[in-house]
Amino acid sequence: MLSRAWWSTAAAGLAVAAGFAVPPAAAQTDLDSGGRAVVDGSVPGWATTQARTGSVDENSVRQVQVALPLRDQAGAAKLAAAVSTPGSAQQGQFLTQQQFLDRFGPTEDTVKTVQDWLSQQGITVDQVSANRHFVTAHATSGVLEHAFDTQLSTYRQDIGGQVANLVAPSSPISVPASIRNAITAVLGLDDSDKTLRPQHTTAAAATTQHCARWWGEQNNTDVPQRYPDGAQSNSLCGYTGASVRGMYGLGAGNTGSGTTVGIVGAYDSSTLESDIDRAAPQLGVPGLSPGQYSKVLPDGGFTDEQECGVDGWRGEQTLDVQAVHTTAPSAKLRYYAAKTCIGGLYDSFNQAVQENAVDVISASWGDADGERGLPETTKDQFNSMALQAAIQGQSVTVSTGDSGNNSGTAGSPTASFPATSPYVTAVGGTTVGLGQDGSTKVLTGWENSGNTLSGDSWVPQSDADGPFAGGAGGGASALYDEPDWQQGKVPDAVAQSHRATPDISALADSYTGFLVGRTDSTGTFGIGSYGGTSLAAPLIAGLAADAQQARADTGRGGLLNPALYAMQGSPSITDVTPQHAGVWTPSMHALPGTAVPSEEGSYLIDFDASPQNLSSGPGWDPVTGLGTPSSTFVTGLAQ
Repeated sequence: MLSRAWWSTAAAGLAVAAGFAVPPAAAQTDLDSGGRAVVDGSVPGWATTQARTGSVDENSVRQVQVALPLRDQAGAAKLAAAVSTPGSAQQGQFLTQQQFLDRFGPTEDTVKTVQDWLSQQGITVDQVSANRHFVTAHATSGVLEHAFDTQLSTYRQDIGGQVANLVAPSSPISVPASIRNAITAVLGLDDSDKTLRPQHTTAAAATTQHCARWWGEQNNTDVPQRYPDGAQSNSLCGYTGASVRGMYGLGAGNTGSGTTVGIVGAYDSSTLESDIDRAAPQLGVPGLSPGQYSKVLPDGGFTDEQECGVDGWRGEQTLDVQAVHTTAPSAKLRYYAAKTCIGGLYDSFNQAVQENAVDVISASWGDADGERGLPETTKDQFNSMALQAAIQGQSVTVSTGDSGNNSGTAGSPTASFPATSPYVTAVGGTTVGLGQDGSTKVLTGWENSGNTLSGDSWVPQSDADGPFAGGAGGGASALYDEPDWQQGKVPDAVAQSHRATPDISALADSYTGFLVGRTDSTGTFGIGSYGGTSLAAPLIAGLAADAQQARADTGRGGLLNPALYAMQGSPSITDVTPQHAGVWTPSMHALPGTAVPSEEGSYLIDFDASPQNLSSGPGWDPVTGLGTPSSTFVTGLAQ
């Protein structure tokens, strides 16, 4: 697949030769004879008049993906719930990818209509996805502007603390009214995918010099003890795989045998397999068996590596694969690599769905602006892909983000997408402190506040987002109605008749993190601590694979949420509530899009301190959802 900006301005002279000419006015008039229809929701929220910085070179070439609608979307949504709901007459009666295509996919006639119209506009069609969700094409910006009756402009946007100029239509796009029902979205006309980021946090190197191997093994008593009676510790070094398995009560038989878990990310770490095998003896998990790990790489190699922060994505891949391998060490692992963070992630996710070779899909990335960053049409297309996954029996776990309520990045509270999709399981985060014997000393929601030592006192930090020092995303969606399986389960004051996140939670706090073996960009191998809901989502994906293994027929689970909410209040899910505890650290951990402070200091992290408006609490809460898996979770989910 071509990148969205695969030619530079220097290639402008090739545009005419390549056939990117604007069609004659007469031809356009014929096409528009029935009038034009607007595609609502095609402009991202950040593309405001105030943020506009300029126009786009009309000779620059962009790739777009024209999205086609499902047939009978309401019927598909109803079927997804029926095949996934415990006790339903249709439970487990999932469709194959061909059956889904025949029943719900866009028709071949629809595809041909769109292809023909694109060609008439001077737009080159590259390919059609196997499940007909997308028609991929490319043309110059000028041709695209003419075809979709809009102007492409650049807009100033802050992405994780870095200012960038992003392209977007300055007005909603339109198409001839005669084909409006055949086109639901045009991905690639805007750069909103650049706001998608991997959602993990990392410890500073200096932290490892003072970390505790278990809760309270080391505790810096030279600093004020805000939390007496064993509730204060140095930050933890990170848990081994063996400790994490003990955390969730996994026995020798819980291996995910007979299942396959897919991980969707961008770019590829060539050392991943050797890294896992090299780290395995130290982390208490087995290495990879021959053929256990496979990957689907894009044609033509990778692009936009510098712009996308390739090393962060490779770290994400390594974290995700090792996390799944920890909770489901016998499951096959299949990595779907996007060639770029700019549009490629949706291709890779769709590949995992249309291929239908994996039982569970884990996606640990999201929008830095919560639900506001992506155009609504783009989100709708993701939902169509996730809906197909649910009907095929594929379970999808998605991280809720590491920026809490996103007010620090988006300006005001907003839940994260794609976690708010009604067809995925949104995974929040916990802070877990295990004792030397593996018993739980601390269990609370991951919403940290930071303090700096000033004299003999802890002073709350006053960054742009106040004392916030990392935490799981959560809250009610502004876009999607409350699903049946959440009604009566989520407090009305939170949901307000909307989809609420998260659904379930797992270990995420990097101050009590997870050890990962990885070869970095310099070629140096090391084992370091990671955290974030990027860790929590693949941990839950592995547990879902264990549950599939535990079913008598190793049947898929489909959308996990109906089963999860049916387990509310059962011993299989541990309720998570605030706990008065904290850790000392000589260096703050890096959140997505930020840098670790260069100067060491003395810091205290308050756990679950509600630095924004999110905290855990009895019952369902916007940090941990229903709670976190107990030792009987796998058995309960397998029912």
